[in-house]
Amino acid sequence: MAFELHHRLAADCFEIATLPLCQVLLMNDARFPWCILVPQLDDLRDFHEIPRSSRKAFFDEIEAVSLALEEITGAEKMNVAALGNQVPQLHIHVIARKSDDAAWPAPVWNAGPGTPYEGDAADVLIGGLRERLG
Repeated sequence: MAFELHHRLAADCFEIATLPLCQVLLMNDARFPWCILVPQLDDLRDFHEIPRSSRKAFFDEIEAVSLALEEITGAEKMNVAALGNQVPQLHIHVIARKSDDAAWPAPVWNAGPGTPYEGDAADVLIGGLRERLG
């Protein structure tokens, strides 16, 4: 069976890139520069299910996205999390945080409804991420 992105992630995000292991997405919420990495492996729900042979690549890709977001945004803190309470497909949130963002210092999950990107703002961020991720 071929990898298929969960319909909710597809609806809520923009595609950025496909790395060797993960598909990289941008959450459509302009309040937070927020990437999501989805390992392109079938039937994964939790972090510990990543096959041992893929773990180094997995962490390397999380690091690459974190560093790219940090460089582009000047983030003070990178939040990296795997929750999966609403979307069962394993996905990793990488969120650039600043002390003046809409949720600081609380988690972004409680910040209310998202604010979609307007104009070319998402395209600019996506372009910067693609450039840094190769």
